[in-house]
Amino acid sequence: MIREVIVVEGKDDTTAIHRAVQAETIETGGSAISRDVIERIRLAQARRGVIIFTDPDFAGERIRKMISQKVPGCKHAFIDVAAATYKDDIGVENASDEDIRHALQQVWTESPPDKGEIEWDDLLAAGLIVHPQAATRRRLLGKELRIGYCNGKQLFKRCNMFAISKDEFQKALVAMEQAFASGQAVEEDQ
Repeated sequence: MIREVIVVEGKDDTTAIHRAVQAETIETGGSAISRDVIERIRLAQARRGVIIFTDPDFAGERIRKMISQKVPGCKHAFIDVAAATYKDDIGVENASDEDIRHALQQVWTESPPDKGEIEWDDLLAAGLIVHPQAATRRRLLGKELRIGYCNGKQLFKRCNMFAISKDEFQKALVAMEQAFASGQAVEEDQ
């Protein structure tokens, strides 16, 4: 049983979580999160802790950001877009039990501001921004670091929010470069 309460977007996500692990969930009911839901999340965070596990799409990221701002100190679980996609639908509910368990075993906890080691120039030097293949490179790096895909600005924020060290960043860059060298990056984008 997972001690923390898992925050998901809807009923189908709850069903998928219950299929994969023993845990309790709070459903946001979409991106218009009510005060009541925020208060339930605050109470859960204070008593048991919270893991935010939203879909790897724009709406899911918006919900994650809203909750993080209103309920600081949450843990975050991320699932890769490919693992959460069925036909044209992207969502936690589409992920396999194994992928859900894997994501929940590798959660990140938010760090206090100014604890990060990664600088904007690190992203630039690694070709994660202002590079012809920056989006693909960020996707691979996000998968390797288990922080999900995001744009350059969000990547910078996540690296620092989760206090990713220079060493972790460098190891992930090496894995990313190996994926490019093996052609894996091109295969996954097709």
